[in-house]
Amino acid sequence: MDNRSLENLPTEADLAKITDNKSAFIDRLLSLIETEIVPLTRQGVREGNKIFGGAILRKSDLSTVVAVTNAETGNPLNHGEINTINVFYELPRAERPATKDCIFISTHEPCSLCLSGITWTGFDNFFYLFSYEDTKDAFNIPHDLKILDEVFNCPDGRYTRKNDYWCCWGIQELIGQVAGAERKELEARIAVLRKTYDELSEVYQASKGQGADIPLD
Repeated sequence: MDNRSLENLPTEADLAKITDNKSAFIDRLLSLIETEIVPLTRQGVREGNKIFGGAILRKSDLSTVVAVTNAETGNPLNHGEINTINVFYELPRAERPATKDCIFISTHEPCSLCLSGITWTGFDNFFYLFSYEDTKDAFNIPHDLKILDEVFNCPDGRYTRKNDYWCCWGIQELIGQVAGAERKELEARIAVLRKTYDELSEVYQASKGQGADIPLD
């Protein structure tokens, strides 16, 4: 658990509405990031975009509806999550599940813009891999925490993680609740993903100032 408020957190009962097998659920989320989001992000950072990605799954069978990466070189509002929402709504209505029947996945804890996007589109949950602190310290992008503090007077990213609109969970925190060998295996996969995103971050950081029109890079 990070150093933010322990109040108003989702409960095990809240998580049980989404999954009854925590280990298998985490395995699916990590596989989604490893095999569907990361390849898109590799291409995205080569084009000058940030390392953030997102996806939407069906609650019923955890199948992928959309998997997307950041596209800020085209529009600075196209964060990973916002781009995910845009692509989701480009699906024909007959093929697009209701947001209440979906799970929202973000590779990094959503910024204030993306928190609002998830809220306004009616998703009742989201899960993220890396925290705001990871984004600021490991990936050298401080704007998420700074905007929450400067604009919304919400220091240290202390938004309410269980509210009238949604519940959210950090995937690494969920892994901490798994026991034994399964936990060690999941932690090993996190270590590999962290190394992968470190490498992607280096590519993105090296591209700054080379023509991409991203105001907050």
